[in-house]
Amino acid sequence: MLPQQEDLKLGKILKVKDIAKQYGVPAKSVIEELAGQGIEADDAENSVIPDDMIELVEMYFADLYDQDSEPAAAADKKPAKKGGKKPPAGRREEHGGDRGKGSPHKGGRPQPAAVSSARAAGGKVTLPAPIIVKALAEAVGKKPNELITDLIKLGELAGINQPISEANARKLCASYGYELEIGAAPKPAPAPAAPAKPKPEDNPANLKERPPVVTFMGHVDHGKTSLQDAVRHTHVTAQEAGAITQHIGASTVTHNGKPITFIDTPGHAAFTNMRARGANLTDIVVLVVSATEGFKPQTVEAMNHAKAAKVPIIVAINKIDLPEADPDKILLHMQQNGLTSEDWGGDVGTVRVSAKTGQGLPDLLDRILLEAEILELKANPKRRAAGAVLEAQMEVGLGPTASVLVQDGTLHVGDTILCGEHYGRIRTLINDKGERVKTAGPSVPVKVVGLSGVPEAGDRLEIFESEKAARAEAQERVAAKRGNMLATSAIATAEDLFSKLNSNNQNSLNIIIKSDVKGSGEAIAHSLAELPHEKIKAEVVANAVGPISENDISLAAATNSIVVGFHVRVNPGVNEMAKKQKVEIRLYSIIYELLEDITDALAGKLEPEKREKPIGEAKILQIIELSKGPKICGCMVESGSVRVGAKARVRRDGDLIYNGEVASLRRFKDDVKEVKAGLECGIRLDNFADFLVNDEIEIYEIELKKATL
Repeated sequence: MLPQQEDLKLGKILKVKDIAKQYGVPAKSVIEELAGQGIEADDAENSVIPDDMIELVEMYFADLYDQDSEPAAAADKKPAKKGGKKPPAGRREEHGGDRGKGSPHKGGRPQPAAVSSARAAGGKVTLPAPIIVKALAEAVGKKPNELITDLIKLGELAGINQPISEANARKLCASYGYELEIGAAPKPAPAPAAPAKPKPEDNPANLKERPPVVTFMGHVDHGKTSLQDAVRHTHVTAQEAGAITQHIGASTVTHNGKPITFIDTPGHAAFTNMRARGANLTDIVVLVVSATEGFKPQTVEAMNHAKAAKVPIIVAINKIDLPEADPDKILLHMQQNGLTSEDWGGDVGTVRVSAKTGQGLPDLLDRILLEAEILELKANPKRRAAGAVLEAQMEVGLGPTASVLVQDGTLHVGDTILCGEHYGRIRTLINDKGERVKTAGPSVPVKVVGLSGVPEAGDRLEIFESEKAARAEAQERVAAKRGNMLATSAIATAEDLFSKLNSNNQNSLNIIIKSDVKGSGEAIAHSLAELPHEKIKAEVVANAVGPISENDISLAAATNSIVVGFHVRVNPGVNEMAKKQKVEIRLYSIIYELLEDITDALAGKLEPEKREKPIGEAKILQIIELSKGPKICGCMVESGSVRVGAKARVRRDGDLIYNGEVASLRRFKDDVKEVKAGLECGIRLDNFADFLVNDEIEIYEIELKKATL
């Protein structure tokens, strides 16, 4: 792979001279090879490779010059490289002739499974759905630009990395003499398995007692974080906006010489996914319930998460120091929600505590250690570490960081790890007290520095032997995710394109979310998706972590979006750029304020609701002819009133014959603005004079009401 590849992802270009320099060959040889593949290089060594061909060109030259061959083979080729040139023609003959029709292995590297299966089947091509242009071209031995040309003749537009319809893919294969089978490509026969080595955890001698992982869950403002603050003698809630927790936090305490790991989850309704993750990572759940309020919606939801995770539940009845506290009400609420307290003959422990006075806290910790002793929690600190990401963020001076909980084994500085789609070698480990450590054992929360990007909250942490292996696995995951996205969101034909464009005319508010951690951004996007969207929809254009930058403003200007920042700052100069490009930036520190404002913004984009309000009715008694001007109808106002400028309908025998406005009113010889019920008046209607005696006139007005979601 070319070293410029990483830069290309950032929008840089690839030139002929870059390829020539990489492989130590003359630019003329590179130009000849490109010409043989149908790519013209008009500007000699400064010719730029087309964007949609860069990936194919890289693969072609990597195959041609054995870029990824075995180390031993690479050593044999060193003298050839010193000679200044590797003969392309000889290299191609050595590997079996023309590219696309050669043997199953080219350049010392196996072909993709789809391509090798096509060769082995003789006249059949097996490809997984969706059918990507590049993969199909490789399978049938055609150049991508040739295949795209033939595809246009069938009425379908697609780029080299885009999927095409199965029907047209079959037609193309038939025209090339192949039969297309869509499904999983046959895998090569696996190599003989090496004798299985006994896993370290299989040896009981290696199993050691580990600290219990305890998650505090419950409704917002019931005192989850305050309880932990009282145990740790810290003040986390003082640092949280609105005095409510909006992140997953992890910490460790020691009680009676035994360590305990705490995980704190937010209680607001928007953080459902965070609570679910907390329950799935824990050994014991402490369900915190206020003695003054009892069970609330998020209390029930947290309880259900704990039940689904099949972990023991301890109910902590908090705020018992308040005069209005009623602990017995909590026991009743527990019974109503399927939890029976030990006080009532059940199996769920309840502890009465006060985070403010410290009452009952030792009893709560004793109960946690008792439950942990019953569970017999053990792990093997000698094996490779395994864990899960609690939160992930982009931090100034550190780059991408992930707060992880080590669930088994021991994590070391220098380990090569993979979290979701991001990999890296651990540069630094930081514990919950902000201290740098070299290792983190089972049940220990730690911040990891050294990843290539910000992983998703909930991703698994895995250890790899080498950074190369971790990178390869990460690239496979990215490719698989991209394939799935293409399969679900691709536009295959011109008809599909116009259909999608028409559907996009619906009213929507585009939003770019920037948050301090992945979990918060996920919670905001999830909450926006749950807003009522029959009339208008909140579309999340991008969701990322880190401060608001100029790139965010450019994207917002291009997509007509607003930028929403949650617990993040705005980079210098960005506000001026936003004003010039008329992009709105909104910053928040409390999630329910954010959701309320976005709901108001959505409602503000809706057209006001129009409602008719009846004002009065009149009946025509006489038609008055004037020497000048249109006829006037002499009327009796039967109910309500008649006003100048009000809307008017004329009905004859129940049928509507006119819908307009009242142009003027006259009482005797005077022009008036309004006539009440029971009075006679002359009415002139705007642009209408075809009325008859006994016609009925309905007077009404249009009220505009602010639209709601």
